[in-house]
Amino acid sequence: MAYAPTDLGLGRGSWYAQIMSCNPGSHTYPKAAVSCGSPDVSAARSFLRSLPGGRGRHAQIVTLVLAAGLCLASELALAGDYYLRGGVGLDGPQMTAFTDTDCSSTTPRALYGCGTGSDGAQFRSAGNFGTVPSVELGLGYDTGAVRFEVLVEYRPDFSFEGRTNFLAPERRQEVSADLSSVSGMLAGFVDLAALEPHLERTFRPFIGAGIGAVHTRIGQTIMTFPVTTTIVPGGSRTGLAWMATAGVAVALKERVSLDVAWRYTDLGEVRTPLGPGLVVWRDGRQEPDPLDIPPTKAKLKSHGIRLSLRYTF
Repeated sequence: MAYAPTDLGLGRGSWYAQIMSCNPGSHTYPKAAVSCGSPDVSAARSFLRSLPGGRGRHAQIVTLVLAAGLCLASELALAGDYYLRGGVGLDGPQMTAFTDTDCSSTTPRALYGCGTGSDGAQFRSAGNFGTVPSVELGLGYDTGAVRFEVLVEYRPDFSFEGRTNFLAPERRQEVSADLSSVSGMLAGFVDLAALEPHLERTFRPFIGAGIGAVHTRIGQTIMTFPVTTTIVPGGSRTGLAWMATAGVAVALKERVSLDVAWRYTDLGEVRTPLGPGLVVWRDGRQEPDPLDIPPTKAKLKSHGIRLSLRYTF
């Protein structure tokens, strides 16, 4: 669905109009502080909420940052250059928990339910996704003060390891699943060293944010109990993703730089779908028992280090 400014109540003088009407400055940095007007905050919120998936507070903040970066770039723009960036990353373990999307479901019956487990928490499978490796590729445009980038990141193989709380803590109730994800974002980065453009710097700190979409795939979830193993079907989901980052760029050659950054990434939720599951008696005393299992969900967030090389054309 296409949106026009008037459809969103954003006429002349609105936040949207002010952002889009910023006039490009000269190819030198202005001595005075740059201003694109005084945006109408209520209009900005209305605009962001009208976008699909834009009601989340974090998604709104990231979108607003990118819009502000566009305004800044139009005022501080230098002769821009395109660049290609490739890198790797490593995210540390993040705690999460799988629960029912609807714990009161009866047809089919919820996998966990709404009750309280042996640890006093709601029935769930709590654990983490371990150490998550990633590779990324970005194609961007550098104005000198602001960079805009289309970023694709792939997490090829990581695992969930955890435990349910159905039984007493000392009893066997392990849970495991394999996952992968690919995300695409529009990102913006602000070169903090551009605040003092007359200084030549080898190390250039930057901050950035991005928003986009992620496709996550999860394999079968295996729940191992003292006598039985429950197999939950795998599936895939596409949803909203966003990130925030801070780092430093190190000039290696005239057109090559090394970016070292910390990054926080929110990949939304990973979900197992409605589908056929199976309960297996490991000693073979009984035939496997099929059952329908409704959807479950877990939040997928991470933070870690990114190392990448950037080549400017």
